[in-house]
Amino acid sequence: MSQNRGRFNRGFQVQTALISREAPVLIAGPTASGKSALAMELAARDNRLIVNADALQVYANWRILTARPSPADEAALPHALYGHVPPDAPYSVGHWLREVAPLLDRPVVIVGGTGLNFNALTRGLAEVPEVPPEVRAEADARRAAEGHEALLAELDPETAARIDRQNPVRVQRAWEVLRATGLGLAAWQADTPAPLVRRDRAEALVLVPEVPWLNARIDRRFHQMLTEGALDEARANLADWDPRRPSAKAIGGPELIAHLRGETTLDEATQAATLASRQYAKRQRTWFRSNMKDWRQVSLP
Repeated sequence: MSQNRGRFNRGFQVQTALISREAPVLIAGPTASGKSALAMELAARDNRLIVNADALQVYANWRILTARPSPADEAALPHALYGHVPPDAPYSVGHWLREVAPLLDRPVVIVGGTGLNFNALTRGLAEVPEVPPEVRAEADARRAAEGHEALLAELDPETAARIDRQNPVRVQRAWEVLRATGLGLAAWQADTPAPLVRRDRAEALVLVPEVPWLNARIDRRFHQMLTEGALDEARANLADWDPRRPSAKAIGGPELIAHLRGETTLDEATQAATLASRQYAKRQRTWFRSNMKDWRQVSLP
C-alpha cells in the first residue's frame, strides 16, 4: 500500500482475535486488498517475521510500483525477501521456496498475491532442473514466430492434460523442461517432496474483496504512487529498460516507460496502468477461487 498509509491502516475490519497466535499465518489476496497492513498488524501482535510471497516485490528496482513496504515499515518490523533480487536476474518459485525454508524456524506471517508461491509452500514443489539459457532462447524465438500452440503440440500427453493450455508462459515453461531434460513436467511433478508448511498446520487466509471496492482502491493507489514518486522510479529504469526481464512485469512500469519515451500522455499511462491492475486482480481472484478452496475466505470490506 501507500508509503503514507499510516500504521496498520487497512481501510477494513478483520477480526484478528480469531487468527492463531501460534501457527504460521499465510495471507493471500489480490493486489491492493490490504494484505501488507494486515500482515504488519499480526507481526506486531505476535512478534512475527513478515515474509514476502509476491513474485515482483522481490526486485530491487521497484518499491513504489510494486507496493513494497516502505523504509519506515521495514524499520518498524522485521521483513524478509523484499527487494533483494537484481532487476535482470531470474527468480522462480523454486528460488523463493529455497529462501523461505530457513526462515520457518521462527513465527512468521507470509503475505503476497502470487498463488504459485503458496501452492509450492503448502503442497510441495518438484525439483525440476534449471533450463539452460540456450533452450529458453530457442523457446522464446519459437513462441514469437509460431505461437504457443506450436509448443503445446509437442508436449507429452500427461503434461498437456495438466497445464493451463491457454497460458503461453506455462506452455513455454513445460516445453522448455521437456526439451532440456527429456522428461515432461508432469513426470517431474509426480516426484514432489513434502511441503514446507502443511496446510492443516497453518492459519491460511485469502482476502475476498467486493469488486467495486477493490477497483476504487486500485485507482486511488496508483494516483498515490504517482504522488510518491513512481514516475521517478520508472525514469531510473529507463536507460536499460528491457521488457523481457521478469522485473519488467511490474504493473505500471511498461506504461510509465511508454510515457517517458513520449509514446503516451501521463493520463493515458495512468488509465492503462489502472486497467492492467484491475485485470490482474481479476485473474488473481479467479486463481484463488480455483486453488484455495480450503483456505479461510475473508470477505471485504
